[in-house]
Amino acid sequence: MSGDAALRMGTRKSVMATTQSGRVGDRLTARTGRAVQLVGVTTFGDVSRAHLTQLGGTGVFVSELRNKLIDGEIDFAVHSLKDLPTTPDERIALAAITVRDDPRDALVSKAKFADLPAGARIGTGSPRRVSQLRMLRPDLEYVPIRGNGDTRIGKVTSGELDGVVMAAAGLGRLGRDSDISQVFEVDEVLPAPGQGALAVECLASRTDLIELLNVLDDPHTRAAVTAERSVLAALEAGCSAPVGAFASGDGHILNLTAAVVAVDGLRSVRKSTSGPSPAAMELGRDLAAAMIAEGAGTLMGEQAH
Repeated sequence: MSGDAALRMGTRKSVMATTQSGRVGDRLTARTGRAVQLVGVTTFGDVSRAHLTQLGGTGVFVSELRNKLIDGEIDFAVHSLKDLPTTPDERIALAAITVRDDPRDALVSKAKFADLPAGARIGTGSPRRVSQLRMLRPDLEYVPIRGNGDTRIGKVTSGELDGVVMAAAGLGRLGRDSDISQVFEVDEVLPAPGQGALAVECLASRTDLIELLNVLDDPHTRAAVTAERSVLAALEAGCSAPVGAFASGDGHILNLTAAVVAVDGLRSVRKSTSGPSPAAMELGRDLAAAMIAEGAGTLMGEQAH
């Protein structure tokens, strides 16, 4: 790219978002020498007080950043990958997917999950987490919450809640690792597709910028999250649907597990598969088809009622 003008990086304004985006900007500068200017953007998901189940579909945290890209107000945007819609926008290029941080969910509480008393109040804004946690502990009360990480943790500190469940990666980026009482293994609670990874987007027409941003891309992470998001897309599910998926591999073979769990936690469809990393998208699509054949679509349809 010609010239030394700072690249304008769009991000949500929350502490979590600016912290993780700032790290991406620092990495880009370290690897390319290009200065990066952070531009805070307020999204619909930030100003709405509705719970995720009411916001409808994905994109509530992404659309405004994409609008700024299209309008030329920013050069590239950084998102939590799990917030990205699975339907591509031809005007936008997914230029990089960063090395994934811990993909798992974590409990912030004064006790381990198994040691919480019956009736303990656990806060989370995610139907995916609630449905899977209910499978493990149907005797607890699950409370929908919104707000930034510090606000959620504060509800535990104040005693309003007995615990909150959040992404381990987010807690790490906030420097709140010490607040974690337990990290759920993926065989206990499957993460959201793409959880722990960051997406870097720019205009598809900016081939020079795509090439520059590609230094941030991690091929192993990209293959894994492509498989996970392919499951989600094939199930035609939004981010509020109770779909968990996780893929890992050695660069050659991907191991993929996905689950749809009824909101009451009593019924679920969970399946696993493996296949070559280059076929990540087909792997996810085939697994979703197998899940639908076992009734996953029925379980998902019930969430709307």
